[in-house]
Amino acid sequence: MHVDLIFPVLGDTLPVDHSYKLFSAISGLAANLHEQEDVGIFPINGTLVGGRRLRINRSSHLGIRLPSESLSIAYMLAGKALRIDDSTIRLQIPVAHLIQPATLLYSRLVVFKGHTEPKSFLSCAKEKLLSLGITHGVPSLVEQKSIQSLNEGKQTGSHSPYLRRTLQVKDSSIVGFALRVDQLTEEESIRLQEQGLGGRRHMGCGLFIHPAAGGK
Repeated sequence: MHVDLIFPVLGDTLPVDHSYKLFSAISGLAANLHEQEDVGIFPINGTLVGGRRLRINRSSHLGIRLPSESLSIAYMLAGKALRIDDSTIRLQIPVAHLIQPATLLYSRLVVFKGHTEPKSFLSCAKEKLLSLGITHGVPSLVEQKSIQSLNEGKQTGSHSPYLRRTLQVKDSSIVGFALRVDQLTEEESIRLQEQGLGGRRHMGCGLFIHPAAGGK
């Protein structure tokens, strides 16, 4: 059984793309989490303030999804300071939440190596779901027509009709898409949340939540 361990966060600002450096900082304090493939680390939420930075606010938190038997390892992070790029944050006492089923789940970023175009990506998503024994779930990309229209004719900005995101890992940009999976059974919903989809779970990729939950 997996749970979501939610740490309130104190601090000032963070880079928007901070998942790799967050994982590195956590690994320095809890090396055992680094070694566990079934652990997922959500990016920290906050208020966008420009310059590709976000400001820590009262609802900002760090979410770690992990097997219940590993809770004691993650609890070691309570009260610790994490240095992320040029910023420092402090983790408060966490609260554990059981994973709840929902027919519709959402991931802000899923990555499949070698599949960076919508058609290939969606085909791979279907195959990966079937490999998890998820036969009822229907995957779909998240449209962003308003952003595509806004950037029409510009050299910069997204021109994809779908929500495409990147993750910076050292000197590489990892490309993926936001993904919805609908019509899940309760069992499939729990399985997808526990096992995730694709790679880079330690960096927030392939982690599914209820759409109404926003971000972990």
